[in-house]
Amino acid sequence: MDETEFWELIDTTREAAEGDPEDHAELLVERLLQLDPDSVLDFARHFEARYNRAYRWDLWGAASVLLDGASDDAFDYFRCWLIGQGREVFEGALHDPDSLAELLDAFDEEIDGDGEELGYAADEAYEQLTGVVAPDLGIPAAPAEPEGTPIDFEDDAALARYFPRLWERFAEE
Repeated sequence: MDETEFWELIDTTREAAEGDPEDHAELLVERLLQLDPDSVLDFARHFEARYNRAYRWDLWGAASVLLDGASDDAFDYFRCWLIGQGREVFEGALHDPDSLAELLDAFDEEIDGDGEELGYAADEAYEQLTGVVAPDLGIPAAPAEPEGTPIDFEDDAALARYFPRLWERFAEE
């Protein structure tokens, strides 16, 4: 599976789920079950590589604004959700996290920002196909600390300064 096929799977299942992250994960598992186990592992490698690329302080800060705070787990699930938004949103957010203010049509804190189940889709499909747990993917592990300069997520003034467009559009009053 190449990168284009990876993003096509993400996009078609998200569109079919009408943006609902839980439905998106279920549809993604269904689509992955139509592939051979090696292709599912290829998908998992693409997903994990992007998940690791998004382990950055600036994205965590953007998640904190969107989610009105983001714990370690919440940021993990946010990164899965961000991948689920497709290539344009994902790459745009990596280039400039504040651009999420324009890249996202809407953001409902109740359902958006949490793609936990998307992160398990390939593992679930692989196990259903083979009856065994997916092997190690053979890609570099995520760094111990997020990349970039740490941001104080408790400092509203700093968040507003780092992410002016997100802050204006999504910050709680």
